[in-house]
Amino acid sequence: MAARHAARPFRRAGTWLTDQIRRQLITRNRRVAIVLAVISMAVAFIAAHVSAWLVSPGVMVLPLLAGGLLLWPRALRILIGISAAGLVYDVVLHRTGPGIVLTIGATAYFADVLSNTRGKLGTRGLRADRMMIELRDRIRAQGNLPELGEGWGSTVVLRPAGGSSFGGDFVVSYSDGKTLEVALVDVSGKGMDAATRALLLSGAFGGVIGSVPREQFLPAANAYLRRGSTDEGFVTAVHLSIELASGEYTLYSAGHPPAARFDATTGKWRMSGARGIVLGVVPDLAAVPDVPEEGVLRRGDAIMLYTDGLVEAPGRDIDDGIARLLGEAERLVVAGFKTGAPDLVSTMQRTVASGDDCALVLIWRS
Repeated sequence: MAARHAARPFRRAGTWLTDQIRRQLITRNRRVAIVLAVISMAVAFIAAHVSAWLVSPGVMVLPLLAGGLLLWPRALRILIGISAAGLVYDVVLHRTGPGIVLTIGATAYFADVLSNTRGKLGTRGLRADRMMIELRDRIRAQGNLPELGEGWGSTVVLRPAGGSSFGGDFVVSYSDGKTLEVALVDVSGKGMDAATRALLLSGAFGGVIGSVPREQFLPAANAYLRRGSTDEGFVTAVHLSIELASGEYTLYSAGHPPAARFDATTGKWRMSGARGIVLGVVPDLAAVPDVPEEGVLRRGDAIMLYTDGLVEAPGRDIDDGIARLLGEAERLVVAGFKTGAPDLVSTMQRTVASGDDCALVLIWRS
């Protein structure tokens, strides 16, 4: 009995120690951090006492890179500290040189930046990349026009600047089988600022189109913009509504480059006369006079919407770019609207040396 009572404190101490270890290892982040720290210490020890040729101290970059992807910032900085201690140990024993020290230091810095970025998103590993890929695919799917039925064709070409997956131009559309509504929107600005704003607006505008009467779409979009920060810049847009049975269409513009219509009777493209003020400037767009365009698309006719990236070049008048676009569009009739549209965008990008996002929407009646 006395021996059993004497052993109780040791059992309690063992239980307490086991609980503490379990708590420290309860999260995956801590387990990964401990494994990476052990690897870093093992690399430093083997390089110092076994063979620097067999395991170079430079191998420490691997656990640091893994930590940048898998660890939260605080755990990564502890790992960096442990790796720095092992690196100093190897330097003292003359097992490494300044080149490897600089390489590991630079790797630690970039791993810390990567971990902080993912920490702000609340993701680790490749989840953030998968999330952005899925978001990109959803935006691309949203940009595809719905099936228009027999006798109609359409194509959309989106070319973000710099080869990015996201840009400041986007397309939203809606069709109930009888009417097609499509809007091409251009967010002011460049780079990631315009792209992130476009991602936000594409979801909002996509929910508005088809939910309000066609003449209220641009005013509703303007009202949404005015609810947010008014210093983020303006937005231009063109909104097209087509009755698929008759071909009757109405075109609304909000400071956007004029749409172009192909008349199969004359074989010529002409600019649209639709005009309106840009979105996000005035509190109530419905109170500002606008000039919509109404017409009928007959067999062989087409209508083309585009953004200023296709026609605007530094130091040149935009009217010259529009005239050049209409001239190049003559080839669409010969090459075919669907196959010729991507070539038209590529040609105009080279012609105007565009560094801006480019987008084109082409709808025709066959």
